[in-house]
Amino acid sequence: QVQLVESGGGLVQAGGSLRLSCAASGRTFSNSAMGWFRQAPGKEREFVSAINWSGGSTYYADSMKGRFTISRDNAKNTVHLQMNSLKPEDTAVYYCGQRSRGTLSPAPRDYDYWGQGTQVTVSS
Repeated sequence: QVQLVESGGGLVQAGGSLRLSCAASGRTFSNSAMGWFRQAPGKEREFVSAINWSGGSTYYADSMKGRFTISRDNAKNTVHLQMNSLKPEDTAVYYCGQRSRGTLSPAPRDYDYWGQGTQVTVSS
């Protein structure tokens, strides 16, 4: 059984940085693509970034390119999201997702497991 636990969220001023982490249980992590998504109040879940099973391929939503960096450590079953130059519009609950496949995807429906989310609030 896969369990995902996010951490690292918090309150930060605009222009600041946060590093989110997602710790995964289970033996399938190193074969699985991972993704970060976010959801603001009243909005649908939105793709942020994804990484394939090896870490050799990454993908970002256009508004995150150049500001966010996704990485993974298969030895520690963790995936990280480094967020720099944060903006108030980045405020949301950030979720970690795990696919049963190794190839990355920007579609929430392609992810089989989800964490409980971590709140990121960026003040202006």
